[in-house]
Amino acid sequence: MKHLLATVALGPLLLLQGRWVRRVTPVLPEAPGPREGRAGEGPPLRLLILGDSAAAGVGAPAQAEALAGQLASRLAPRFDLRWTLVARTGDTTRDALQTLATMPGERFDVVVTSLGVNDVTSGRSPTRWMADQARLVEVLRQHFGARQILLSALPPMHRFPALPQPLRAYLGAQARRYNTALQAFAATRTGCTWVPMDLDGDASLMASDGFHPGPQVYAAWAEQLARLIQSPAASP
Repeated sequence: MKHLLATVALGPLLLLQGRWVRRVTPVLPEAPGPREGRAGEGPPLRLLILGDSAAAGVGAPAQAEALAGQLASRLAPRFDLRWTLVARTGDTTRDALQTLATMPGERFDVVVTSLGVNDVTSGRSPTRWMADQARLVEVLRQHFGARQILLSALPPMHRFPALPQPLRAYLGAQARRYNTALQAFAATRTGCTWVPMDLDGDASLMASDGFHPGPQVYAAWAEQLARLIQSPAASP
């Protein structure tokens, strides 16, 4: 109710601030570099990284320093890893579902998702977003054979330097609602894990646009994911 009242009361100001942010925030490119590869030795592992601009590596100078590259480098000592990155700036969960519908039925053991920020900024309600997420998990399991799905939390948007107040607080509160719902959802689904994300309160670790992760954040994120990823034989 408080969020609804804030939306009504602050709506015109939030709209103006949103337009201002889009106008003045530098547009950083997606990290250049390969979006698929094979590395390492050990039991085979097929990995899909699916998501938005953060998954695509915006804020990193190259894919090697973005999420995909840093995660692959951490998994290669343990697995014969085949990895694929499917990510695009601006994508919502519904966009990701549409992308999956165009992909061949390749099989993946593990899927990492990074989705939600664009759903927040587009005004998608937590209830509808969770319906999208539930459908996403269903598709990943039924059509791509995913046995382990790591659902990355939304970042702490209430700390994003690019966002002025009260827009920062408003979007941050909505992101926390998304995270609460996603964490509860993952707890009820076998093979799904909610992966929290934090900047340790240090905004200097973000990219120059004040909105995306920097390489150090990608490294910490990849390290956290790598610790959670199991071999296919150990997955549920």
